[in-house]
Amino acid sequence: MYRQIAASYRTAFSGLSRETWLLSVVILVNRCGYMAVPFMSMYITQSLHRSIAEAGLVITLFGVGSVLGAMAGGYLTDQWGFRPVQIFSLILSGVFFIVFSLITSFFWICVLVIVLAFFVEAFKPANSTAIAAYSTTANLTRSYALNRLATNIGFGFGTSMGGILAAINYHLLFQVDGIVYMLAGVLIIILLPKAKINREATVNEADAVFGKSPWTDGFFLRFLIMVTLYMVCFSLLFRLVPVYWKEQMHIGESTIGLLLGMNGLVIALFEMILIQNLRDRWSDSAYIVAGVVFSALSFLALVVPFVLPVVLAGIAVLLFTIGEMLAIPYISTFVMNRASEMSRGKYSAAYSVAQAVAQIIGPALGGYVAAMWGYQVLWLALIVVSATCALGFKMLFQRTVRLS
Repeated sequence: MYRQIAASYRTAFSGLSRETWLLSVVILVNRCGYMAVPFMSMYITQSLHRSIAEAGLVITLFGVGSVLGAMAGGYLTDQWGFRPVQIFSLILSGVFFIVFSLITSFFWICVLVIVLAFFVEAFKPANSTAIAAYSTTANLTRSYALNRLATNIGFGFGTSMGGILAAINYHLLFQVDGIVYMLAGVLIIILLPKAKINREATVNEADAVFGKSPWTDGFFLRFLIMVTLYMVCFSLLFRLVPVYWKEQMHIGESTIGLLLGMNGLVIALFEMILIQNLRDRWSDSAYIVAGVVFSALSFLALVVPFVLPVVLAGIAVLLFTIGEMLAIPYISTFVMNRASEMSRGKYSAAYSVAQAVAQIIGPALGGYVAAMWGYQVLWLALIVVSATCALGFKMLFQRTVRLS
């Protein structure tokens, strides 16, 4: 049995390009530094002693900067290439994380968080384009899964360390984050080739028609609406749920860091082999729908009366993680397959914009609902939103050809 398990892992990780592995190393380092953002709402409420509504405002402004950064990052990626955009966005993100740790004025925090989010988000379209450029068509989903594996190993370590650093000093948390971001930018300079690598995929006539601009691709725009709904729920798990755990369930910062880190650990252990074993069994759209359903179940776990708070929190994270493993890799693959060779940056940017818009809508609306009617009403609302999103994805793909 152990040999079969080992063989499954070898198969899941074989056949990927050297550049794909090197890019994953960079992402691993980068995500080890992604420790401040999940704790930003707690920093505002616990360290600066501001209200949950003000914390929601800061996260919303982070989303505003993210929208601007995603759009600029996608455009610049198609114009300059993914390598320089990744380098400059990472290094400048690191600089502004350190500056952020030195500011206590709420007004300047609101200003700076927009600038910080701009450079953090500008990295994503360039990074997604790089993954597609270094991958073959057949390995594209696995290449994104490897990237997510590195992301989540780093995220698991980063959030765990973030909880420890937050318990010591929130300012130290942002400073360490900034240093690691700059280190990731330096690693791209050292490890990754300067020239863009072309995949064996060719641009056919259909690509030329709908691949030029995502904003004139009707099906893709409807797809992005569903993605935005899903990402609204996604953003709240990592933005307001930790505050709920702290304030209502009385779970400490270090434990919250471990709970969030569990998300990355499960993905690191199981996502690659899961995608390898699910390959060609059902359509990609079926996995996306199933993933959103699991997200609904995770919020259902939050409305269960408190008995063992840490256990309930762990179940919610596990269910959400299963949903994330099923949905996100296939969403990313669809975005890149929908784009042409020359418009991957723009399509990646459109996807990033959907995520950023969700960061604007989710925390602001979620913080308002929690402040006005309580967290239980918020979780019930998110169950409804998740179920609606799953139905929307199903209806959308029933009208078209299968994704795979």
